[in-house]
Amino acid sequence: MKDLSGLPQYQERVDQYLTNALDAIIVNDQKLHDAMRYGLLIGGKRMRPYLAYIAGEALGASTEDIDGVAAAIECIHAYSLLHDDLPAMDDDDLRRGRPTCHKAFDEATAILAGDSLQTLAFDILANHAFSAFAKTKQLTLIKLLINAAGYQGMCGGQALDLSATNKNVAIDALENLHHLKTGALLQASVLMAAECAPNVKPEDKLALKEYAQHVGLAYQVRDDIIDITSSDEELGKPAGSDLAANKSTYPSLLGLQGAQQKADDLFQQSLQALARLPYNTQNLSDFATFIIQRTS
Repeated sequence: MKDLSGLPQYQERVDQYLTNALDAIIVNDQKLHDAMRYGLLIGGKRMRPYLAYIAGEALGASTEDIDGVAAAIECIHAYSLLHDDLPAMDDDDLRRGRPTCHKAFDEATAILAGDSLQTLAFDILANHAFSAFAKTKQLTLIKLLINAAGYQGMCGGQALDLSATNKNVAIDALENLHHLKTGALLQASVLMAAECAPNVKPEDKLALKEYAQHVGLAYQVRDDIIDITSSDEELGKPAGSDLAANKSTYPSLLGLQGAQQKADDLFQQSLQALARLPYNTQNLSDFATFIIQRTS
């Protein structure tokens, strides 16, 4: 499988930023603060922050500016996992091989920890020490993350996912669901990084958006494949959970071979979008390769 250049370095960088952000909070309720830390720092690949970092690197953005973007995006992702795992949603007991937040604490605390991480994301964007150029884009960054996280993005996609349970969903409806649920935050990772780079043209942002859309959907297709081909130990959570919940997936609609072909097609489309960019996009290309080859 393709190695991701600089991944450990960027993982460590965003984790340190997030640790500092939590440490800076005046603690009123220790249990809630502990649950926030648990939900945010118990592991994870940091794929969305990594995507923001390598996009910013390719486009000439300041790494220090991307720190704020990457941390805010990861807070949104972490909050969504805390809420997705709840009994009212996916009802999962394990996340990354450890008890989910509501199991380690309790349901009410997990809900509040997710709420607190969501607001921490916007706190970070509002107060990060951006460079002079990126500071002029601060409101745009906040708007991009709002759109990706809310009704027009991740939350809307999750609602569609819940309503699709125990139903046969057409392939175009499934794609729309995952463009919102999974793709929106990956897309924001790229577009927010682009806003921090001074010389990115509108046509470049369009190509980056297309790249992110294809990669985001490929991520979900591969996720569906992994869900039925990996063990509980490899996933760090129960395998086959989508089938058990009677959800439509790409393998269930297209077959395993058809789903893999779909991922391969999306991969090629992502590379075609990158080819229109006048930058060194090797790391972005490698990221797309990693997405369709990953096993967990």
